[in-house]
Amino acid sequence: MTAGAVLATGALTAAPAQAVATPTIVAAGGYVMNNATGTTLLGKAADTKRSTGSTTKIMTAKVVLAQPNLNLDTKVTIAKAYSDYVVANNASQAHLIVGDKVTVRQLLYGLMLPSGCDAAYALADKFGSGTTRAARVKSFIGKMNTQAKSLGLTNTHFDSFDGIGSGSNYSTPRDLTKIASSAMKNASFRALVKTKAYTAKTVTKTGSTRTMGTWTNTNGLLSSYSGTIGVKTGSGPEAKYCLVFAATRNGKTVIGTVLASTSIPNREADAKKLMNYGFAKLG
Repeated sequence: MTAGAVLATGALTAAPAQAVATPTIVAAGGYVMNNATGTTLLGKAADTKRSTGSTTKIMTAKVVLAQPNLNLDTKVTIAKAYSDYVVANNASQAHLIVGDKVTVRQLLYGLMLPSGCDAAYALADKFGSGTTRAARVKSFIGKMNTQAKSLGLTNTHFDSFDGIGSGSNYSTPRDLTKIASSAMKNASFRALVKTKAYTAKTVTKTGSTRTMGTWTNTNGLLSSYSGTIGVKTGSGPEAKYCLVFAATRNGKTVIGTVLASTSIPNREADAKKLMNYGFAKLG
């Protein structure tokens, strides 16, 4: 065989430049879209309802940040109920101290970085309406569902402020991506979800300043995938390993979701495959 023949054969078998191999992901569900246009780039069981774990907290933050006349420096006193709740549920927490005064901004970092269910409870209690804590929490969850409806999402329902639901807390890869895309229009939300670490200084019962242990973002993509700008991890016995992700490269942003992956490394690998595919499609 001549060198020319080899070259010719090589030319014939080379894939055209615009063809991008469709990735295989471990997650049961996945979706990625062009954030600028909302155009679907790839989906796998994109409209199948699944438990969302702590990716629910994207909507928690979205509802808080949508409050009229919101002052992020408003202080919230940490109630024993918040601490009891995370202990009873063996939930992820921001380790908030009962009696401390913590700003709404700090609570949002405690919600989104270490995925604090205590911070989620504090925010739901603060921004729900009602004369009892139970009523306020119910009201807040109602606001979460109202937001979902306003986005035209028909496959999403919340029954919790943090993802620890009672059986009817669900969404889909497509819906969660749309929630995140909408949330990312808010500058405060964007700042939250791209932050790798945050140290809060709270005010104790006696008025002194407490420097909290540093909260580290559970989203490993911020350190391992160039251009990552968010968004939120989630996990749980039913939800398995979830990740809502977004990245910007060359002025283009892709955003998406993987639900029910099999491990933390796998959910990150799945997300990277979907983003790589998305960027390749966008060119």
